[in-house]
Amino acid sequence: MKILLATLALTIACNMLSAQVSRVDVQGSYQRPNIILFLVDDMGWMDTSQPFGDSVMPLNKRFHTPNMERMAKEGLLFHQAYANPVCTPTRTTLISGMSAARTHITNWTSITPNQATDYKDDQLEAPHWNVSGFSNAAEPNTYLCKMPLPQLLKDAGYFTIHVGKAHWGSLGTQGSDPTNLGFVVNIAGSSLGHPQSYYGEQNFGNMPGKTTFNAVPDLQAFYGKETFLTQALTQKAMAAMQYPIDNHQPFFLYLGHYAVHLPIQPDKRFLDKYLAAGLDSTEANYATLIEGMDESLGQIMQFLKEKGIEKNTVVIFMSDNGGLANAGRGGVRNTQNAPLRAGKGSPYEGGVRIPMMVKWPGVVPAGVQTNNYVSAEDFFPTVLDIAGIKSTGAVDGSSYLPVMKNPAVKIKDRPLLFHYPNRWTTNEDEGYAWSSGMRFGKWKIIYLMKQQKLELYNLEEDLGEKHDLSLSNPEQLTALARMWTFVLKQRGAQMPVWKNTGKSVAWPDELIK
Repeated sequence: MKILLATLALTIACNMLSAQVSRVDVQGSYQRPNIILFLVDDMGWMDTSQPFGDSVMPLNKRFHTPNMERMAKEGLLFHQAYANPVCTPTRTTLISGMSAARTHITNWTSITPNQATDYKDDQLEAPHWNVSGFSNAAEPNTYLCKMPLPQLLKDAGYFTIHVGKAHWGSLGTQGSDPTNLGFVVNIAGSSLGHPQSYYGEQNFGNMPGKTTFNAVPDLQAFYGKETFLTQALTQKAMAAMQYPIDNHQPFFLYLGHYAVHLPIQPDKRFLDKYLAAGLDSTEANYATLIEGMDESLGQIMQFLKEKGIEKNTVVIFMSDNGGLANAGRGGVRNTQNAPLRAGKGSPYEGGVRIPMMVKWPGVVPAGVQTNNYVSAEDFFPTVLDIAGIKSTGAVDGSSYLPVMKNPAVKIKDRPLLFHYPNRWTTNEDEGYAWSSGMRFGKWKIIYLMKQQKLELYNLEEDLGEKHDLSLSNPEQLTALARMWTFVLKQRGAQMPVWKNTGKSVAWPDELIK
């Protein structure tokens, strides 16, 4: 009953956040900063020439991202930033502040409402998760949050802009249209999770007789032109920012690039040099998607500088999950995020550790790095903190604004959850199905549900999660399993069900002998 009440209390809190919006500090000369989220789809921790580890590693040398390097020199780099294993759980966490374990949005959502996306399995059945995603109204199979982040910002006087991929809710739900969630402007955002085409020559998929639900909307001005999707979204974002700039209004831009998600179609402007470097065609194509994204980042930063608003604009760069390594990439499976293990869809580091940086001239020190670990659920309270919106409503995340201002600040260790009680695709190895993870301090605990197995890793000594310490350190395993089970239950986490018995799989602490 206590766990149920705690879960209910946080759900209610999400829906009462508007009560404190009126307390925004707009007195005196204080000018609220503009806020930009530059969100990349499926970008791995290693997919950049800017290292996020402690040194340049082999995969860093594959890519060319000079604007990420520039941002790292001008802002704060997070060595240890995390998201959920797949996209929709992270994206809905960003605008709610609630973990996927609580929202019950634990897998990517289909365009079709009320349709689960779990790959069929002969032993386990996925729980009844919120397959239609996120909503600000009571709708079937959705997580209800009446006051999502863009609505809070809009109510506080921000001009709210969404450009690019949304993927918060299935077609026809409130969450499928960003304007329902508080965005004044929406360009190209809908229920789709990836583009049908990156090419303007192909109308981004909007071709007579060939159009699917994955055709990107709203970009008719670029039809038939040699404009890559990443370029088109960047141009639209800059045009949309001009209105609040002209009207001296603070703005929030959520720029959600479709890159670098499948299909891996090359941005031909950059292709030759990667082929010449010896990359196979798939990896060369992938590297062009990365470089095109980086070009976009540079153009956004240059736009802010030219408009004279660079010093009053916060830019937060991040990805929505780890890089693809399970299938669809060139080379050997599960090597694309090395030294991290596995990739998108897995609770191992390759699936959840992401590149993240923040730039805010004059507030965030330039060229600094932090080992504090942060997560997607921290974004919501951080943005409210930046905007000066005071709220007593509880969320699962914590603001990292103190770290932005002083990277030497040490955040107290807390549990981060990577809960995936689902099956993504055909492959089940490396945690790609029925898995969960928790980080606490230097420790990482993994639960492979079908195998009924717990694993323990010391990330300070074993970044690649190669050495399972569960047998050699049973006391630590026991303590973490108990903590983890408590937090999972406190947040109302769901577990898959054994088909032969109809019973849920065991909680982590039930595996301790």
